[in-house]
Amino acid sequence: MLLHRPSSSLRSGLSLLKCAFPIKFGRHVTGPLQNGRSFHSNFKLQSTYEEEAVVLSQIAKTLEPADVKAASILRNIGISAHIDSGKTTFTERVLYYTGRIKAIHEVRGRDNVGAKMDSMDLEREKGITIQSAATYCSWEKDGAHLHFNLIDTPGHIDFTIEVERALRVLDGAVLVVCAVSGVQSQTVTVDRQMRRYNIPRVTFINKMDRMGADPFKAISQINSKLKIPAAAVQVPIGAESDLEGIVDIIDRVALYNKGDNGENIVKGPIPNDLKELVEEKRQLLIETLADVDDEIAELFLDEKEPTNVQIKGAIRRSTIARKFSPVLMGSALANTGIQPVLDAIVDYLPNPSEILNTALDVADNEKKINLVPSIEQPFVGLAFKLEEGQYGQLTYIRVYQGRMRKGNYITNVKTGKKVKISRLVRMHSNELEDVEEVGSGEICATFGIECSSGDTFTDGTVDYSMSSMYVPDAVVSLSITPKTKDAANFSKALNRFQKEDPTFRVRFDAESKETVISGMGELHLEIYVERMNREYNVECTTGKPQVSYRESITLPADFDHTHKKQSGGAGQFGRVIGTLSPVEEGNKENIFKTAVVGGRIPDKYLAACGKGFDDSCEKGPLVGHKVIGVKMLINDGAIHAVDSNELSFKTAAMAAFREAFLNANPVVLEPIMTVSVTSPNEFQGNVIGSLNKLQAVIQDTENGHDEFTIKAECPLSNLFGYATSLRASTQGKGEFSLEFSHYAPTAPHVQKALIAEFVKKQQQNK
Repeated sequence: MLLHRPSSSLRSGLSLLKCAFPIKFGRHVTGPLQNGRSFHSNFKLQSTYEEEAVVLSQIAKTLEPADVKAASILRNIGISAHIDSGKTTFTERVLYYTGRIKAIHEVRGRDNVGAKMDSMDLEREKGITIQSAATYCSWEKDGAHLHFNLIDTPGHIDFTIEVERALRVLDGAVLVVCAVSGVQSQTVTVDRQMRRYNIPRVTFINKMDRMGADPFKAISQINSKLKIPAAAVQVPIGAESDLEGIVDIIDRVALYNKGDNGENIVKGPIPNDLKELVEEKRQLLIETLADVDDEIAELFLDEKEPTNVQIKGAIRRSTIARKFSPVLMGSALANTGIQPVLDAIVDYLPNPSEILNTALDVADNEKKINLVPSIEQPFVGLAFKLEEGQYGQLTYIRVYQGRMRKGNYITNVKTGKKVKISRLVRMHSNELEDVEEVGSGEICATFGIECSSGDTFTDGTVDYSMSSMYVPDAVVSLSITPKTKDAANFSKALNRFQKEDPTFRVRFDAESKETVISGMGELHLEIYVERMNREYNVECTTGKPQVSYRESITLPADFDHTHKKQSGGAGQFGRVIGTLSPVEEGNKENIFKTAVVGGRIPDKYLAACGKGFDDSCEKGPLVGHKVIGVKMLINDGAIHAVDSNELSFKTAAMAAFREAFLNANPVVLEPIMTVSVTSPNEFQGNVIGSLNKLQAVIQDTENGHDEFTIKAECPLSNLFGYATSLRASTQGKGEFSLEFSHYAPTAPHVQKALIAEFVKKQQQNK
């Protein structure tokens, strides 16, 4: 049979196949942390896998046989997906089939036990994952005994930091996609997070037993929406309520789950009615691989049929190179097709020695260092998650190099403090298993270490720093007041939650005399208020949610401000001249620059002006919110031989900023959210009507067999309480998810009202 030629079919162009799908985000660090909450890293365009592979091959030559063997049997895997795609149900089956748990419990089970990985009472009550949970399990394949470190992550965007920090330390992931809904809004977000940390993934299409399941439509969406080549390595035997098993199209064998909980895999011949489909999908798999792998492309051009070993080798190479994702299918709830996913994790996802991790040597001008996954090397580990356990603060650590031993001392690179490892444990959800030692590539936890999320630890012989995870800005704020006078527990709870979750922020508003908490959404803050009540016995009253507005300018404005103050003796004097202007489109950073010639203002005074600029940006003149996208240039000024000092110039810069800001056509910016609403088809008119009332701009509508999905952009201030109105207009059957998109100017009447409210509040507080 004549094979269809792939897009890179020219023999001379075979070398280009390797970079057909370069991944733009790299895993290496951009700088050490300067303080406990310095979480933002600039994820610039970074190396493709081809560049990393050269370094990895050099590192591999230095590894001892024992290191290679230890790494080869280890996989660090995350389970990620859109809300309600079945991540926790899938993880529950994995734990059962690997022998970690003796019975299966459902996420919203009637037996009041709940899934193993949802250990919090709140998670079991609400049927959602709030905190990522880690576990350790073993799997046997072809006589080899393999170990998995598995992290189950939340789906809600409100808990996105849990996904970020899990992916930061993992080597591979299973992307779970619903067979009915396909690629949803949160799937796109998770995909973006995986690319940010260079995470290879296998895809599992879940819920094949549901009505309307269409795995091939979902694969088509993975290709088109996630922009990653993907092809099925299985086809289902039956669908919806008739789902019986799956066919492995590489080995051409049918697999059926038998036993009470599908624990036994029975192999059989391919059903006659599927043979044609199996061959068609097998051919499509080979064609897709030919576009991303040299060896298959060569065979393809020579019109030779690749062997099963060659196909599996190509899938492994291209998956690790982040150019391809093999797609498996089944149903976690129906106990079908889970064991083949575990085999695929072993076959196609990388072990710790196949992923390049780098650090910066703080002692050597932040020189980039490639970490070697060997127990003989100096220890380097990253504290990626903190949790308040029953024995104190539990610190999760990923070991990148060297080993951790109970009783040894480790050093916090940021603070320079040395601490003894008094207890070392492996996690199984909320249960602890003591161990004496963990090696390179492992994930473990320890007690009694005082640190922040994102701190790097070493054995003290090296001064390396890893990057932390990306942390988005908070978009919603609430004022919070304890009902009782138990201030100690209230502040203890807030301090702990801030330490655990970098997206949860607390500040005291001096004007209103209120404590204000900020986070990623209403649900995020609601969960913390509830946890305060349950875990610290502090009941709180909350104000109405407040939007985190921003302020900016639209036109440049010049300033020439002189600050004079005489108070007997030495006074204050500082004059600054320059321009305040908006930065280029898309850049929200604030920039302070000086171009003073002839020493008219000394450097130390200019530094004070910079401090004044930073302070002014923290609280804008319009409505008291942060200022973004502003550039201040000081190009002239004057000093007084006696009266000038740093305070004078800081004050002058702040006054000049305010004056120029108000003359530069200032605007209040509000957060615009991407809203994704899914509901049964009969309520489409109601949903569109409700979105129009909220002044949402509808971007896209997808109609399925029995439900539709609308994507829209809407100001966050209009979305408070939308959950209630959506339930009312869809008889409780609609659901929606929110994600921050960008800042945009508010409507003129809204800006006027916000300014009037701010002025009124200031007058009341005088």
